[in-house]
Amino acid sequence: MVGPFEQAVLALMIFVIMLGMGASLTPRDFVLTFKRPYAILVGIVAQFGLMPLVGVALVALLPLPAPIAVGLLIMSCMPGGTTSNIFTYFAKGNLALSMLMTVASTVAGVALIPLVLLLTAAALDLAIPRESVVATLVLLLVPALLGMGLRRLDPNAGAVTEVLGSGLAIVFILLLVVTWVPRNWQFLLTTTPATYVAAIGLGASGMALAYLLARLLRFRRVDAQTVSLEIGIQNGPLAIAIVAFTFGEAAQPYMAVPALYALFIVVTATLVTLLFRRFNTAAEQRTPKGLL
Repeated sequence: MVGPFEQAVLALMIFVIMLGMGASLTPRDFVLTFKRPYAILVGIVAQFGLMPLVGVALVALLPLPAPIAVGLLIMSCMPGGTTSNIFTYFAKGNLALSMLMTVASTVAGVALIPLVLLLTAAALDLAIPRESVVATLVLLLVPALLGMGLRRLDPNAGAVTEVLGSGLAIVFILLLVVTWVPRNWQFLLTTTPATYVAAIGLGASGMALAYLLARLLRFRRVDAQTVSLEIGIQNGPLAIAIVAFTFGEAAQPYMAVPALYALFIVVTATLVTLLFRRFNTAAEQRTPKGLL
């Protein structure tokens, strides 16, 4: 499913994506993050607490083969992706909060991804090659640090790299559609409906539960919508990279949920974004923006 050529292309694309992610981070981002500790803490707890619990619940409730269950757990432990910032913008949400949450979850994920993944796998008695996962995260951290250094040395070059990395992340998803899906069509036809329920349900459940949690914590509606999109839209390319680099040529069953999640989350997030945008547009016509 993932041959030597595909692995080389994947490695190059992930390198540029992580380089762009790093280039999007500035010292000011970290300063702003520490100025809003409550919202960021809620985001991290939801990202690495709520979403893994959703993943565990889906594994417990659905008849999933072990490799697909492992892929689901990996996907549930991912940080927020930059795609959530785009959907937040179109939903008229709190873009600054979305970006800060993405930064915070990405940085925290270096330590929390392997920890949470191992805890959830142990609870479900699933085997996870922890050394390979940690090694992959360390390798992915290198281009991110290089991107941060590039942004510090040359802001213009850093900005270009950030745009390139964000654009390539979208190309990455499109590449899945035109290469992985046709080549694995038989697998997609024969895999159980539970796999699709897991892939779609992870993002949809995450958005709904994150919104409810934020409202229970008395977040403004627009901020609760932002938290919903940020938590529900996780870093699909990162999950696919971890699976591909960890399992190599045996990655096909492990790749099923991350790949399907990356495909279907676009549809789910678009529907949720249109709903949020409609509410926010109507609210803007009735209420001063600061009271939303």
